[in-house]
Amino acid sequence: MKQHFVMNVFMALLWMALTGTFSPINFGFGFALGFLILWIKERTGTNKKYFYKVPNVIGFGLFYLWEMIKANLQVAYDVITPHYFMRPGIVALPLDAKTDFEITMLSNVISLTPGTLVVDLSSDRKVMYVHVMYLRDREEFIRTTKNGLERKLLEALR
Repeated sequence: MKQHFVMNVFMALLWMALTGTFSPINFGFGFALGFLILWIKERTGTNKKYFYKVPNVIGFGLFYLWEMIKANLQVAYDVITPHYFMRPGIVALPLDAKTDFEITMLSNVISLTPGTLVVDLSSDRKVMYVHVMYLRDREEFIRTTKNGLERKLLEALR
C-alpha cells in the first residue's frame, strides 16, 4: 500500500513539473489523475486496499471539515448573542478504537472540535471521558459521535 501512495505522490509531482504550475490545486488534480491511472493499472491485482483507503481518508477530511464549521458557527452564535445556550457536561464515550494511534487520533479530532474536550481515558482504554459544552442529550451525543466521527476515522485508519 505504501508503494501505491509513494507512486501516486510521485505522479502528482511529475504532473506539476510537466504543467509548470506548482500549486495545491494542481497537486490535487495530479494526485487524482495518478490515483485513476493506478486504479486502472491495478484493477485485476490483489492489493486493492489503497484504492479503498484514499476515498475513506478524503471522506473523513470532508466530514470533519463540515463538523468543524458547524461547531464553530454554534460557538460563535453563542458568543455574539446576549443569552448563553451552554449546557456543559461530561460524557463517558465507549470506544471502538483499540490501538494507541486510533485513540490518540480520535481524542485529537474531538479536542480540536470547538465545544468538546477529551478529559480522561479509562485505565482499560475502553471509555473516553469528553467534556461537551452543548450537551442536550447524552445518548444522542454518544450515538452521533460513534456513528459519525469515530466510525469514519476508523474507516480511514484501518
